Amino acid sequence: MGILVSVLVLSLLIFIHELGHFTAARFFGVHVEVFSIGFGKKLYSKMIGRTQWSISAIPLGGYVKMKGQDDTNPTLQSNDFDSYTSKKPWQRIVILFAGPFANFLLAFVLYVAIAFGGVPKLLPSIGEITPSSPAMSAGLQTKDMILSIDNQSVHYWEEIGQIIQSSMKDDLLLQIKRDNKIQTIIVKPKIISDKNLFGETISRKVIGIAPLGTIENQYLGVFDSIKYAYNQTIDTSLLLVKGVQKLITGAVDSSQVGGIITIVDITSQASNAGIATLLFFTALISINLGILNLLPIPALDGGHIMFNLYEMVRRKAPSEAVLYQLTLGGWMVLFGLMFLGLYNDINRLLG
Repeated sequence: MGILVSVLVLSLLIFIHELGHFTAARFFGVHVEVFSIGFGKKLYSKMIGRTQWSISAIPLGGYVKMKGQDDTNPTLQSNDFDSYTSKKPWQRIVILFAGPFANFLLAFVLYVAIAFGGVPKLLPSIGEITPSSPAMSAGLQTKDMILSIDNQSVHYWEEIGQIIQSSMKDDLLLQIKRDNKIQTIIVKPKIISDKNLFGETISRKVIGIAPLGTIENQYLGVFDSIKYAYNQTIDTSLLLVKGVQKLITGAVDSSQVGGIITIVDITSQASNAGIATLLFFTALISINLGILNLLPIPALDGGHIMFNLYEMVRRKAPSEAVLYQLTLGGWMVLFGLMFLGLYNDINRLLG
């Protein structure tokens, strides 16, 4: 069941991405010849208007085939009024950007849905306490609920770490609730070496507590839901861009790159964890798909945008020879990344 959900999620993300291209292309009068979900042998095909809508055997991507555009033959040109290549560079850029934008928009809508349905939040109740930790030395106990730190109110668990890391004091003043009584406890954090989200070694302050695991849904109104969705979309996008940057510079090891097996596995786990978790992960993958497609790699949307920007600045398109060589190189980079992800996936499966 988990694998089926994963395939459906990936198909949805691909459909939305290609629908973005399709909508923008039709807006500018470009004839779309084929709209396909998947590659390879066509399992189902139907002509709707002048477009052939298809579902193909390999659900690892999709494409919109526009008149005058062919990634397998980048030198193809058509001067017909309804062809992609007859449009102005800025119009082609809009068509190209519309795919990734559709993925960002989908993530935004999913975050709004999560906010309406209730954002799951960990309550600031203490579960496990690390032996010989500052928390244990200060007398904190399991099931204590942290109400404030240094007079800053705490509503959810995520706020505890934020306040501790931003504090400039050596000692923290914790107000807790224990057995329906309010108590004040002073805790002195210690600094440890840890790994951040990207696997880099960092120093951070800890007091040695873990959450009890009690979850409460935070329900938001219309305007707060829109604000939440906007912030989540922007923050997640910036985080993924930072991750790509660190991967390119070598700050993050290439072994962290995951392929289709990792995506299917995590999506399957997310579907078993509940609808909210699945929506969170679907939004994350949707943004990831949008970011990756905007990379300036020929054969991706970002690469084509780069060519059109060049044409706008130089007032002429790149030569056919350069266009062909760069596109060929782009495909090699793309397949290299795919094989790297698959190699890492197999290594993880083998332990």
